Amino acid sequence: MKLKIFQIDAFADTVFSGNPAAVCIMDTWLDASLMQQIAAENNLAETAFVVKDNGQYHIRWFTPEIEVDLCGHATLASAFVLFKHYILDSETIEFYSHRSGPLTVEKGKDGYYIMDFPVDNLVKVEAIPAINKAIGIEPKETYKGKTDYLLIYNSQKIIEEINPNFFLLDQVDARGVIVSAKGEDVDFVSRFFAPQCGISEDPVTGSAHTTLTPYWSQVLGKKVLHAKQLSKRGGQLICEDQGERIIISGKAVAYLEGEIEL
Repeated sequence: MKLKIFQIDAFADTVFSGNPAAVCIMDTWLDASLMQQIAAENNLAETAFVVKDNGQYHIRWFTPEIEVDLCGHATLASAFVLFKHYILDSETIEFYSHRSGPLTVEKGKDGYYIMDFPVDNLVKVEAIPAINKAIGIEPKETYKGKTDYLLIYNSQKIIEEINPNFFLLDQVDARGVIVSAKGEDVDFVSRFFAPQCGISEDPVTGSAHTTLTPYWSQVLGKKVLHAKQLSKRGGQLICEDQGERIIISGKAVAYLEGEIEL
């Protein structure tokens, strides 16, 4: 059995930047255990699997270790592949996730893809000593979302200098930890750590911006925000707070096209 596979750099306009994701467009679902093995073999932050059913494109996302509820960059990568190779007569793709519900991606202007995602609901919590010890710098505020913790700091410089203890962070009961501060040349900056999922630091995390956008929208008094993720590869996103939904826009570029032998 041969399975088509694409590797796309998402939230990027040149290769070797943004966040790489693998994409497999299939006629029917494989066993979850096999999809997990493929994701582990790819050893990227996420591998997306997509199956068309009754006009919708059902999508699932796997890290090298687990299936996750939502992944922005792999959804962007999947839309890029579908628009380029499978859907030539439409400007909109209706995705559906059995974990996160309907997700829409539209072609925008100037090479942008516009994603419509559900907002994360944040709750302010007391500082978590285990997280603070793992991150190494105490935040000024701590929030808990559906799957992640959000730590707020006073400056972009602090975000740049954070050097987590990933052994300790791997023991935190959460998908990952987002650290963020007001940006110097953008509205806000962030980094995302998820050793629990097999990803020490994710290059650009679309799903984290469903958490970040409502926070910074309220703090800055703006609905549309320019964000930058300060990983080594780096990436930029345009985010819009629409209340119950978050609009996240970014570009993508193809890196690889091939086949998996199964």
